[in-house]
Amino acid sequence: MNRLFQNRRSGVSLFSQVFKNFSTTSVNQHLIKLTRVRVVDNSAIGKAAAISGKPAYVIHVYNKTGVGTIGDKVLVAIQGQKKRGYIVGCKQKQRAMVPRFDSNNIVLIEDNGTPTGTRVTVPLPSMLRSMKGDFTKILSLATTFV
Repeated sequence: MNRLFQNRRSGVSLFSQVFKNFSTTSVNQHLIKLTRVRVVDNSAIGKAAAISGKPAYVIHVYNKTGVGTIGDKVLVAIQGQKKRGYIVGCKQKQRAMVPRFDSNNIVLIEDNGTPTGTRVTVPLPSMLRSMKGDFTKILSLATTFV
């Protein structure tokens, strides 16, 4: 109690002393440049990145806004290489009937549009079926949908 009284006299509030390492800024929950993403297919480069502890990160989002959501095409840097991929899961707050994921997930594709891996290891959102784009090959690799 004596310490609290001394802090009040010196002009330092108790709140600032107790919560000096507490941040109140909002969390960045959308996919923009330099956002780390998790590769969810069984490609060799994705597995190597996960084992080494150096995840892929977004370099460019191929849309007008520059903010990626589910179904957008992105360019990522992974293991010193540039690869393209589709976003198949986001942590950001989603609109109604769209699932929210615990991590930002992508599936890597080659330049011609074929997936790099042969299997997708997480459930994919079923809304990808109705979206425009080349998702048929990615959807054929998935075993479960949300």
